[in-house]
Amino acid sequence: MRIGVPKETKILEGRVALVPAAAGDLVKRGHEVWLEKDAGLKSGFADDQYTALGVNIAPDAAALYEKGEMIVKVKEPIAGDLLHLRRDHLLFCYLHLAAEPALTRSLLDIGLTGVAFETVELPNGDLPLLAPMSIVAGRIGVQVGTHLLHQPEGGKGKLLGGLPSTERGKVVVFGAGKAGGASAALAAAGGANVTVFEMRTDRMDEMMRLGANVTALYPYHDVVAREVASADLVIGAVLVAGARAPKVLTRDMLKAMEPGSVLVDIAIDQGGCFETSRPTTWKDPTYVEEGVTHFCVTNMPGAVPQTSSQAICATILPWVNRLAAGGDWQADPALARGINVADGKLVHSALLGMAV
Repeated sequence: MRIGVPKETKILEGRVALVPAAAGDLVKRGHEVWLEKDAGLKSGFADDQYTALGVNIAPDAAALYEKGEMIVKVKEPIAGDLLHLRRDHLLFCYLHLAAEPALTRSLLDIGLTGVAFETVELPNGDLPLLAPMSIVAGRIGVQVGTHLLHQPEGGKGKLLGGLPSTERGKVVVFGAGKAGGASAALAAAGGANVTVFEMRTDRMDEMMRLGANVTALYPYHDVVAREVASADLVIGAVLVAGARAPKVLTRDMLKAMEPGSVLVDIAIDQGGCFETSRPTTWKDPTYVEEGVTHFCVTNMPGAVPQTSSQAICATILPWVNRLAAGGDWQADPALARGINVADGKLVHSALLGMAV
């Protein structure tokens, strides 16, 4: 199969879907791999690292999409990408269509088959292709949130970990999956007092084992309101596979927080889990509502493209191999769950009935 890897076009997105070693493995399997010129540069991978392993370089996006049968990228296609996609393309990337009706309509009009990383689902409910970027986003959420609490950034001027004679900072995390768990672990390791809201008892138990400074609670409305009101940093990491994220924090709860506090919405790709969330970019990452700084960047892992590209590539490569091998790949239950659109129709159950 001819596999095309385009340059990412989202604002300040530096990741590449296939690192040189992975592309080289696909070449060894007999596939023809094409990379758009300089697509790996921001991740630290020059074109000659690819060509040394038998990868072809396309001079621009138009040539890349023309060559490719399967398009493997990181983020969802945006305006420029959509111009080049065709009905016969197999698109494999993060899509997050529940929060993107206009993109969904465009893909339906094109008629291609779109398999979303985030909805490839194992029989036990695990989402293996979402996991590595969730962990990266969870850690970035704490790193960025800690920085935004600094007074020069408009924050309340609080050091999360505290020190003798001062109070520790307080972090509230919604969700104890891969992203929320990573946030809680980093915040706890830094010395903050951490409250994690989760509905699954096994995940609550996992969070409690992080340390004596971590509390895991069920998200009763009144308890959420109480804990948020006294939080310095709130991180949203609630996920419903393929669907829009539920709203777990209301504007009224936000009003009770101290000015200079910070919200980080990791779920923003799926529409966000705070009532006051709206998508932002790395170029203009924050805004203030009710005196609270909001960070809602839709491609958080794109800020560390070398780490993110290596992590995502190691995770997706077996699935790229399966798709590239052709045959009846739709018979694989995990990949079948990954199909979001095909032949101009919505396929994934979480998207059925979506207004597009």
